[in-house]
Amino acid sequence: QVQLVESGGGLVQAGGSLRLSCAASGLIFSLKDMGWYRQAPGKQREVVAVISSGGRTNYADSVKGRFTISRDNAKNTVYLQMNSLKTEDTSVYYCNAAPYKADDWGQGTQVTVSS
Repeated sequence: QVQLVESGGGLVQAGGSLRLSCAASGLIFSLKDMGWYRQAPGKQREVVAVISSGGRTNYADSVKGRFTISRDNAKNTVYLQMNSLKTEDTSVYYCNAAPYKADDWGQGTQVTVSS
């Protein structure tokens, strides 16, 4: 079965940076479009960034210019570099295919941005 393991979250001050990683197994990773998603308390899960199997990227307007998604197919890993973090970026961050598969959500990684 598909397993997605997110890591790299933490507590950071506004303006700081974090790099999230997501190790994937149980799927043909190199053929999959992958995405990063986030869910803040009381809010719906939203897509943050997507990278196609060919490396084309798209971002939510709220993170454009601050976040960068990338992938390493040799390591079956997708990354999210987050710079210039804002308090409103505080969420649990998840990776999944794009579009997501409901049965494949991992545990996520908490990102907390303090003012």
